[in-house]
Amino acid sequence: MAATLSQLDDGIVRSMAIGAVFTDYAGKISCLDFHRKEDLLVTSSEDDSIRLYNTTSATLSKTTYHKKHGADRVCFTHHPSSILCSSRYNVESGESLRYLSLYDNRCLRYFKGHKDRVVSLCMSPVNDSFMSGSLDHSVRIWDLRVNACQGILRLRGRPSVAYDQQGLVFAVAMEGGAIKLFDSRSYDKGPFDTFLVGGDTAEVSDIKFSNDGKSVLLTTTNNHIYVLDAYGGEKVS
Repeated sequence: MAATLSQLDDGIVRSMAIGAVFTDYAGKISCLDFHRKEDLLVTSSEDDSIRLYNTTSATLSKTTYHKKHGADRVCFTHHPSSILCSSRYNVESGESLRYLSLYDNRCLRYFKGHKDRVVSLCMSPVNDSFMSGSLDHSVRIWDLRVNACQGILRLRGRPSVAYDQQGLVFAVAMEGGAIKLFDSRSYDKGPFDTFLVGGDTAEVSDIKFSNDGKSVLLTTTNNHIYVLDAYGGEKVS
């Protein structure tokens, strides 16, 4: 039986071994994302490249370059060769988000609305909705099938976003260590719960739900990692 979160201790982590090392790029990796069903990993790098890896064979499958807009945040859509990518450059033009096909290196759609860099991206696990959080202090809800923004939340500070594994709830972390939980079907009514990461007011750089939806993992800009109870916000570790 796989170790649960509470059983994953320092000894178990230290016993793990490296399965593969990719040496095709020696620079900084900006973002990475695993496909939910396929054995694929996508990364974006400071050289404006996007790389697709097969995690079963531990091989690099494809590299594409995006010099006009750059490649900042990336995440898979449901299709294994289609991704969402946020722009590093020309953000003021409104072309801050792109829907890309890695199969033929083609832009399928632009999503315009953010006025600053997108620093968080998350795809719904159940439909074509996705979220983006930007340094313009907003979170936008989108649909892959249309260009227009479907909803917007105005927030303080740098937002980080995540859906739970059922796509019913999403979390938004923001300034001051606050985490707000929304019903994805009625987010316009506001959060149904809010809790604080006690004692840490650093901005959250990333947030994820556990597979069972009971825990939330988050990292902060001052290099702290927390595991919180998703129902009450208490620190698990």
